[in-house]
Amino acid sequence: MAQLTLGNFLSEETLLAVADGQALRLRFGREAQVRVRAARATVESIVKSGRPVYGVNTGFGALANHSIDAANTGVLQRNLLLSHAVGCGDDMRPEEKRLALLLRIQSMCQGVSGVRPEVVRWLMRLYESGWLPRVPEQGSVGACGDLAPLAHLALPLVGAGEMVSPEGKQMSAARALKKIGLEPMGLTAKEGLALINGVQISNAIGIGALARLRKLSASADVAGALSVEGLMGSHRPFDSRVVKVRPHPGAGATASNLRKLLRGSQVAKSHAQCERVQDPYSFRCMPQVHGAAKDVVAHLADVLVREANAATDNPLIFPDRGDTISAGNFHGQPIALPLDYAANACCSWGNISERRTSELIHPAMSGLPAFLTPEPGLNSGLMIPQVVAAALISENKVLAHPASADSVTTSADQEDHVSMANHAARKLRQAAQNTERVIAIEFYTAAQAREFHLELRAGKGAQAAYDRLRADIPALRQDRYMGAEIDHVHDLVAQGELVSAAEAVVGKLER
Repeated sequence: MAQLTLGNFLSEETLLAVADGQALRLRFGREAQVRVRAARATVESIVKSGRPVYGVNTGFGALANHSIDAANTGVLQRNLLLSHAVGCGDDMRPEEKRLALLLRIQSMCQGVSGVRPEVVRWLMRLYESGWLPRVPEQGSVGACGDLAPLAHLALPLVGAGEMVSPEGKQMSAARALKKIGLEPMGLTAKEGLALINGVQISNAIGIGALARLRKLSASADVAGALSVEGLMGSHRPFDSRVVKVRPHPGAGATASNLRKLLRGSQVAKSHAQCERVQDPYSFRCMPQVHGAAKDVVAHLADVLVREANAATDNPLIFPDRGDTISAGNFHGQPIALPLDYAANACCSWGNISERRTSELIHPAMSGLPAFLTPEPGLNSGLMIPQVVAAALISENKVLAHPASADSVTTSADQEDHVSMANHAARKLRQAAQNTERVIAIEFYTAAQAREFHLELRAGKGAQAAYDRLRADIPALRQDRYMGAEIDHVHDLVAQGELVSAAEAVVGKLER
């Protein structure tokens, strides 16, 4: 099991590994311990002095002008968690909750939250136990933080709420903690607030979606390459000279991937006496369209990784000056905008993929039998998979409406601008899943198109993806139940197996 030192930089590679379910052993780094202790000493000094500091010895939000005496600061923090844990909707996915818990601990280890080291160690033990709190995923506006879902995430610390076992069984936190061997903790000044300020829930869902998008980025190129071979299309639009004179990084990466995937193709040689002048845009513009989506994902990754290593508390504790600053690091706008932007990248991949699928089943465009069935009329062939792809890309267009374009006033007008980062993250998750399905339908269709030109071997990478798909799913000779087969191809796309098959013969593809 890999070990992670808390407080050190969390890389994209590490975050995506956690998103994919990799278990980690956590280590409370020495430097992080020093930072945490120093910030805690500052909080305790503030409490002793009686100097009013938001959230330490005052109420919260619109109740910030209510002073709390020193004897009740711990009650204040417990009450904060209990009153804020009112989320609704489905329980977050386990990998997302595990990420959110890790991100919350990491934020505390920056040394500006003011929690005791014991709180960090308790949460580390919870993380490593495999048990997770029940966290309803709806109810955050992504402003003062993901308040409701983060409160649910923190409830077990005080023995409240519900928890879910590694096997998926739900029970009360009190009962679950006994099984784990953890005792609930009493909170002290600032600690409840330090558990819920920030958008770690939104960021965790976003990182989970990012993991899918990184795989999708390569899957779209592999599916596109197989479609080119199914259409008997031209490879010339992917020439390196084309992207060099318009040097967007994503376009260059996509063109490079396509050249690798199509290397060794006998289909290309068949174009020697070809009368076709140009292929449709969905084929020859892959570097420009796929590449633009790659550039969006690269930007999203930069932002989400930066956020994963950030401190988002309010107030922030600065031990070197012995003071605090009440500011807005909890606000989700920095991640909300890129999360919305990435939903548009899903539209780009999905829209162009569906068009390639449509071209392949259209005899006037492909020169192949209608709907890629040897006996059209008696058989409908791949008529309806393309309809499903069309439905999904239409749904993605709705999901692409930016959540961050909205704001609503909360907390008696004290919190008068919010980010809707949580909405943006959950939309992106769904858009990514829809796009995986659209790409899976393209793979299924492109493989069937190849059945009519098997005398010409496809490019090495495209051929490897075809062979991997055909290892599980036979060619379509007549109508049959295809639903479960396309489900399986969707799984292959989501798990990156078709990409891995291609990479095994052409080398690493750029994402």
